[in-house]
Amino acid sequence: MRLLRKHLCAIALSVCAVSAGHAAPLVEPTLHLKPQAAGSGRVALTLDACGGQTDTRILSALVDNRIPATIFVTGIWLKRNAAAVEIMRAHPDLFELENHGGRHIPAVDTPRKIYGIRSAGSPDAVLAEVESGAAALAGTGEPAPKWFRGATAEYSPSAIAMIRKLGFKVAGFSINGDGGSLLGARETARRIGAAKDGDVIIAHINQPTHAAGEGVVQGLLALKQKGLTFVRLDDADGIGNDGTTD
Repeated sequence: MRLLRKHLCAIALSVCAVSAGHAAPLVEPTLHLKPQAAGSGRVALTLDACGGQTDTRILSALVDNRIPATIFVTGIWLKRNAAAVEIMRAHPDLFELENHGGRHIPAVDTPRKIYGIRSAGSPDAVLAEVESGAAALAGTGEPAPKWFRGATAEYSPSAIAMIRKLGFKVAGFSINGDGGSLLGARETARRIGAAKDGDVIIAHINQPTHAAGEGVVQGLLALKQKGLTFVRLDDADGIGNDGTTD
Protein backbone atom coordinates (compact mmCIF):
# COMPACT_ATOMS: atom_id res chain seq x y z
CA MET A 1 0.00 0.00 0.00
CA ARG A 2 2.88 2.38 0.76
CA LEU A 3 4.41 1.82 -2.68
CA LEU A 4 1.01 2.31 -4.31
CA ARG A 5 0.51 5.56 -2.39
CA LYS A 6 3.90 6.87 -3.56
CA HIS A 7 3.09 5.90 -7.14
CA LEU A 8 -0.30 7.62 -7.07
CA CYS A 9 1.13 10.76 -5.52
CA ALA A 10 3.78 10.84 -8.23
CA ILE A 11 1.03 10.74 -10.86
CA ALA A 12 -0.74 13.68 -9.24
CA LEU A 13 2.43 15.71 -8.88
CA SER A 14 3.37 15.18 -12.50
CA VAL A 15 -0.05 16.37 -13.65
CA CYS A 16 0.20 19.39 -11.38
CA ALA A 17 3.62 20.21 -12.81
CA VAL A 18 2.19 20.41 -16.31
CA SER A 19 -0.18 23.13 -15.20
CA ALA A 20 2.28 24.91 -12.90
CA GLY A 21 1.49 28.53 -12.32
CA HIS A 22 -2.27 28.16 -12.55
CA ALA A 23 -4.89 25.90 -11.04
CA ALA A 24 -6.11 23.12 -13.31
CA PRO A 25 -9.82 23.35 -14.23
CA LEU A 26 -12.05 21.13 -12.15
CA VAL A 27 -14.16 18.36 -13.64
CA GLU A 28 -17.80 17.56 -12.82
CA PRO A 29 -18.18 14.15 -14.47
CA THR A 30 -21.33 12.89 -16.11
CA LEU A 31 -22.61 9.32 -15.95
CA HIS A 32 -25.21 7.56 -18.10
CA LEU A 33 -26.47 4.00 -18.26
CA LYS A 34 -26.18 2.12 -21.52
CA PRO A 35 -29.49 2.42 -23.41
CA GLN A 36 -31.96 -0.40 -22.97
CA ALA A 37 -33.17 -2.15 -26.11
CA ALA A 38 -36.64 -2.92 -24.76
CA GLY A 39 -38.97 -1.82 -21.99
CA SER A 40 -39.88 1.59 -20.63
CA GLY A 41 -36.32 2.46 -19.73
CA ARG A 42 -33.98 2.36 -16.75
CA VAL A 43 -32.74 5.07 -14.44
CA ALA A 44 -30.27 4.93 -11.56
CA LEU A 45 -31.04 6.79 -8.36
CA THR A 46 -27.96 7.84 -6.39
CA LEU A 47 -28.36 9.53 -3.02
CA ASP A 48 -25.57 11.26 -1.11
CA ALA A 49 -25.42 10.91 2.67
CA CYS A 50 -22.87 13.61 3.39
CA GLY A 51 -23.33 14.15 7.12
CA GLY A 52 -26.17 15.12 9.42
CA GLN A 53 -29.16 12.82 9.80
CA THR A 54 -31.42 10.67 7.60
CA ASP A 55 -34.41 11.88 5.61
CA THR A 56 -36.86 9.16 6.58
CA ARG A 57 -39.38 10.49 4.04
CA ILE A 58 -37.06 9.27 1.30
CA LEU A 59 -35.87 6.10 3.02
CA SER A 60 -39.42 4.99 3.83
CA ALA A 61 -40.61 5.71 0.29
CA LEU A 62 -37.78 3.61 -1.17
CA VAL A 63 -38.60 0.65 1.06
CA ASP A 64 -42.38 0.92 0.72
CA ASN A 65 -42.24 1.25 -3.08
CA ARG A 66 -39.37 -1.19 -3.64
CA ILE A 67 -37.18 1.40 -5.36
CA PRO A 68 -33.49 0.43 -5.50
CA ALA A 69 -30.88 3.11 -4.86
CA THR A 70 -27.13 3.55 -4.60
CA ILE A 71 -26.30 5.42 -1.39
CA PHE A 72 -23.00 7.29 -1.19
CA VAL A 73 -22.12 7.47 2.50
CA THR A 74 -19.39 9.30 4.38
CA GLY A 75 -17.67 8.04 7.49
CA ILE A 76 -19.29 10.95 9.33
CA TRP A 77 -22.81 9.92 8.31
CA LEU A 78 -22.22 6.26 9.12
CA LYS A 79 -21.29 7.09 12.71
CA ARG A 80 -24.46 9.13 13.28
CA ASN A 81 -27.06 7.01 11.50
CA ALA A 82 -26.76 3.42 12.69
CA ALA A 83 -30.54 2.87 12.60
CA ALA A 84 -30.79 3.92 8.95
CA VAL A 85 -27.80 1.75 8.03
CA GLU A 86 -29.53 -1.25 9.63
CA ILE A 87 -32.66 -0.60 7.56
CA MET A 88 -30.55 -0.47 4.40
CA ARG A 89 -28.66 -3.63 5.34
CA ALA A 90 -32.01 -5.37 5.95
CA HIS A 91 -32.87 -4.72 2.28
CA PRO A 92 -29.78 -5.74 0.31
CA ASP A 93 -31.89 -6.10 -2.82
CA LEU A 94 -32.68 -2.38 -2.66
CA PHE A 95 -29.63 -0.62 -1.27
CA GLU A 96 -26.04 -0.52 -2.45
CA LEU A 97 -23.74 1.48 -0.16
CA GLU A 98 -20.77 3.18 -1.79
CA ASN A 99 -17.89 5.48 -0.83
CA HIS A 100 -18.50 9.22 -0.35
CA GLY A 101 -15.25 9.78 1.56
CA GLY A 102 -14.25 9.75 5.17
CA ARG A 103 -14.89 13.39 6.07
CA HIS A 104 -16.76 14.84 3.06
CA ILE A 105 -13.76 16.66 1.63
CA PRO A 106 -13.62 17.48 -2.12
CA ALA A 107 -11.23 15.22 -4.04
CA VAL A 108 -9.14 18.08 -5.36
CA ASP A 109 -5.40 17.91 -4.80
CA THR A 110 -4.69 21.63 -4.89
CA PRO A 111 -5.82 24.10 -2.20
CA ARG A 112 -9.09 25.86 -3.05
CA LYS A 113 -12.72 26.05 -1.99
CA ILE A 114 -15.63 24.49 -3.88
CA TYR A 115 -19.08 25.72 -2.87
CA GLY A 116 -17.46 27.02 0.29
CA ILE A 117 -15.90 23.66 1.21
CA ARG A 118 -12.12 23.50 1.51
CA SER A 119 -10.59 20.92 -0.82
CA ALA A 120 -8.30 18.08 0.23
CA GLY A 121 -5.46 20.24 -1.07
CA SER A 122 -2.79 17.59 -1.74
CA PRO A 123 -2.43 14.12 -3.28
CA ASP A 124 -1.92 12.53 0.14
CA ALA A 125 -5.07 14.20 1.48
CA VAL A 126 -7.14 12.98 -1.48
CA LEU A 127 -5.93 9.43 -0.89
CA ALA A 128 -6.70 9.70 2.82
CA GLU A 129 -10.25 10.87 2.07
CA VAL A 130 -10.92 7.99 -0.32
CA GLU A 131 -9.28 5.30 1.80
CA SER A 132 -10.89 6.41 5.06
CA GLY A 133 -14.31 6.34 3.41
CA ALA A 134 -13.74 2.79 2.24
CA ALA A 135 -12.49 1.79 5.69
CA ALA A 136 -15.58 3.27 7.35
CA LEU A 137 -17.81 1.16 5.10
CA ALA A 138 -15.74 -1.94 5.80
CA GLY A 139 -16.28 -1.33 9.51
CA THR A 140 -20.03 -1.78 9.05
CA GLY A 141 -19.58 -5.21 7.46
CA GLU A 142 -20.62 -3.95 4.03
CA PRO A 143 -18.95 -5.35 0.90
CA ALA A 144 -15.95 -3.39 -0.34
CA PRO A 145 -17.16 -0.34 -2.28
CA LYS A 146 -16.59 -0.18 -6.02
CA TRP A 147 -17.66 3.42 -6.63
CA PHE A 148 -16.48 6.73 -5.22
CA ARG A 149 -18.16 10.13 -5.30
CA GLY A 150 -16.32 13.03 -3.73
CA ALA A 151 -17.85 15.92 -1.84
CA THR A 152 -19.29 18.54 -4.26
CA ALA A 153 -18.90 15.97 -7.11
CA GLU A 154 -16.05 18.04 -8.56
CA TYR A 155 -12.52 16.75 -9.00
CA SER A 156 -9.10 17.71 -10.24
CA PRO A 157 -8.13 15.51 -13.23
CA SER A 158 -5.10 14.18 -11.33
CA ALA A 159 -7.34 13.17 -8.42
CA ILE A 160 -9.56 11.19 -10.81
CA ALA A 161 -6.47 9.35 -12.03
CA MET A 162 -5.49 8.49 -8.45
CA ILE A 163 -8.97 7.29 -7.52
CA ARG A 164 -9.10 5.05 -10.60
CA LYS A 165 -5.68 3.60 -9.72
CA LEU A 166 -7.13 2.64 -6.33
CA GLY A 167 -9.73 0.57 -8.18
CA PHE A 168 -12.79 2.81 -7.80
CA LYS A 169 -15.05 4.07 -10.55
CA VAL A 170 -15.96 7.73 -10.10
CA ALA A 171 -19.72 8.32 -9.99
CA GLY A 172 -20.92 11.25 -12.01
CA PHE A 173 -24.56 11.90 -12.86
CA SER A 174 -26.79 13.26 -15.61
CA ILE A 175 -29.57 14.89 -13.54
CA ASN A 176 -28.98 17.08 -10.50
CA GLY A 177 -32.26 16.34 -8.80
CA ASP A 178 -32.25 18.59 -5.75
CA GLY A 179 -29.50 21.16 -6.29
CA GLY A 180 -27.55 20.00 -3.26
CA SER A 181 -30.83 19.65 -1.32
CA LEU A 182 -31.34 23.41 -1.63
CA LEU A 183 -34.19 23.39 -4.16
CA GLY A 184 -37.86 23.49 -3.28
CA ALA A 185 -40.10 20.46 -3.47
CA ARG A 186 -41.78 21.45 -6.76
CA GLU A 187 -38.56 22.04 -8.71
CA THR A 188 -36.95 18.91 -7.29
CA ALA A 189 -39.97 16.81 -8.29
CA ARG A 190 -39.95 18.36 -11.78
CA ARG A 191 -36.26 17.61 -12.34
CA ILE A 192 -36.42 14.03 -11.14
CA GLY A 193 -39.73 13.35 -12.86
CA ALA A 194 -38.17 14.39 -16.18
CA ALA A 195 -35.60 11.56 -16.11
CA LYS A 196 -35.44 9.31 -19.15
CA ASP A 197 -33.87 5.99 -20.06
CA GLY A 198 -30.18 6.00 -19.14
CA ASP A 199 -30.24 8.88 -16.69
CA VAL A 200 -28.34 8.83 -13.40
CA ILE A 201 -29.97 11.03 -10.75
CA ILE A 202 -28.16 12.63 -7.84
CA ALA A 203 -30.02 13.86 -4.77
CA HIS A 204 -29.50 13.83 -0.99
CA ILE A 205 -30.86 11.69 1.84
CA ASN A 206 -29.25 13.54 4.75
CA GLN A 207 -31.37 16.68 5.03
CA PRO A 208 -34.68 15.73 6.70
CA THR A 209 -35.71 19.35 7.32
CA HIS A 210 -35.32 20.49 3.69
CA ALA A 211 -38.28 20.77 1.35
CA ALA A 212 -36.27 19.06 -1.38
CA GLY A 213 -36.80 15.69 0.29
CA GLU A 214 -40.53 15.85 -0.35
CA GLY A 215 -39.79 16.62 -3.99
CA VAL A 216 -37.44 13.64 -4.27
CA VAL A 217 -40.26 11.33 -3.21
CA GLN A 218 -42.76 12.95 -5.56
CA GLY A 219 -40.37 12.75 -8.50
CA LEU A 220 -39.52 9.10 -7.89
CA LEU A 221 -43.16 8.09 -7.62
CA ALA A 222 -43.85 9.92 -10.89
CA LEU A 223 -41.11 7.93 -12.61
CA LYS A 224 -42.47 4.69 -11.22
CA GLN A 225 -45.92 5.62 -12.47
CA LYS A 226 -44.44 6.07 -15.95
CA GLY A 227 -43.12 2.53 -15.80
CA LEU A 228 -39.40 3.25 -15.60
CA THR A 229 -37.22 0.67 -13.89
CA PHE A 230 -34.81 1.71 -11.14
CA VAL A 231 -31.39 0.07 -10.98
CA ARG A 232 -28.36 0.38 -8.74
CA LEU A 233 -25.03 1.34 -10.26
CA ASP A 234 -23.62 -2.15 -9.76
CA ASP A 235 -26.58 -3.62 -11.65
CA ALA A 236 -26.03 -1.66 -14.87
CA ASP A 237 -23.21 -0.57 -17.16
CA GLY A 238 -22.50 3.08 -16.49
CA ILE A 239 -20.54 5.19 -18.98
CA GLY A 240 -18.71 8.19 -17.55
CA ASN A 241 -16.55 10.83 -19.17
CA ASP A 242 -13.09 12.16 -18.24
CA GLY A 243 -11.71 8.69 -17.53
CA THR A 244 -14.06 8.07 -14.61
CA THR A 245 -15.25 4.57 -15.57
CA ASP A 246 -13.03 3.25 -18.39
